[in-house]
Amino acid sequence: MAEEIVNRVANNKNLITFDLEDYYPSGNRIVFDIKDWLFEGLILREKDFRKHVSEHNWEQYKNSYVAITCSTDAIIPGWAFLLVTSSLMPFAKKVVTGSLEMLETILYNDIITDFDFSEYQDKLVIIKGCANKPVPQGAYIALIQKLQPIVKSLMYGEACSSVPLYKRK
Repeated sequence: MAEEIVNRVANNKNLITFDLEDYYPSGNRIVFDIKDWLFEGLILREKDFRKHVSEHNWEQYKNSYVAITCSTDAIIPGWAFLLVTSSLMPFAKKVVTGSLEMLETILYNDIITDFDFSEYQDKLVIIKGCANKPVPQGAYIALIQKLQPIVKSLMYGEACSSVPLYKRK
């Protein structure tokens, strides 16, 4: 009779799983593309741009996370992004320049920076890899930088099939 295969990692009571998805901030994510406010999608005319800003309904971004971008190859002066941000500030939870992935990375960096990792001191930790929510690669990198100096062991994946990343010597 064959011996039963026992997964010692999955059965280890000292093993803690850290799932970034558990800290996913709720709220709408919106990409605000300023290309629609440019002449022929390429040229920023200050007077026209300011008119768009003053007439736009900014309340629609209430409690949302906003990524400001320009999807064309236009050269946009820095003040344009600042003017849009200034109008979004009373309504949006967070405003960044860039893509949705950049927005998610910044949101997670804020969470990781403020997180108390003391309970992970000298523990065996698995960073859960599969996520149903958009967890960017940058969030995992930020997490490892916080965990590695304090944990005994760091792995990635699931308890049944983890990949070793770090082990204190």
